Amino acid sequence: MHVPDGFISAPWSLATGVVAAGAVALALRGARRELDDRTAPLAGLVATFVFAGQMVNFPVAAGTSGHLLGGALAAVLVGPWTATLCLTVVLLVQALLFADGGLTALGTNVILMGVIGVWVGYAVFRLTARAMTAAATRHRPLVPLAAGVGAFVSVPAAAAGFALLFAVGGTAPIALSTLLSAMVGVHLAIGVGEAVITALVVGSVLAVRPDLVHGARGLLPTRTLVSHAEAVS
Repeated sequence: MHVPDGFISAPWSLATGVVAAGAVALALRGARRELDDRTAPLAGLVATFVFAGQMVNFPVAAGTSGHLLGGALAAVLVGPWTATLCLTVVLLVQALLFADGGLTALGTNVILMGVIGVWVGYAVFRLTARAMTAAATRHRPLVPLAAGVGAFVSVPAAAAGFALLFAVGGTAPIALSTLLSAMVGVHLAIGVGEAVITALVVGSVLAVRPDLVHGARGLLPTRTLVSHAEAVS
């Protein structure tokens, strides 16, 4: 998913950089409402986990491989604004130290993974969780499941975003339909792995510290969140 230098033309790379900078500025303001003394350390742990997860590739099909994007996972754990900041830091470090994604394409990668991946994943998570709440007899299992659904959708959504961006600012003449089918098709398979990892991680954190899971607020009974917070205080 990391876009290297040269795939997007210079004018469009500059434009995506400006949009990404604006998104980060908004995220800096929004993260103040999501973080407090208890949840701030979790944001650092989430960024570290996403960084490590993106460095591990797993085979998909026909010689292709995929890796964790982590946008939906971060959004469910620490909130979408903070998740955008986490993904931006991860992408910046990868571009500077590991040449994973180009510096001129940093804005593009932030938009694809730190904005589209995060916000589409979180929106689908909230919609899925609320749709499941009415029929659920036990509230806790629905949070990891809804997180997995959001993670699954976020991956092809980011891939489709790249295809659309390449169609207007790409440096090679590739038909949009061809690029869409190739990108979305492969990333649907990658999305399955993303969903499994996200559901397992969210479920693990939820089992130990449900009070720290941003996405669980309003979905779990208040007494559950309070009792866990009091138990560790």
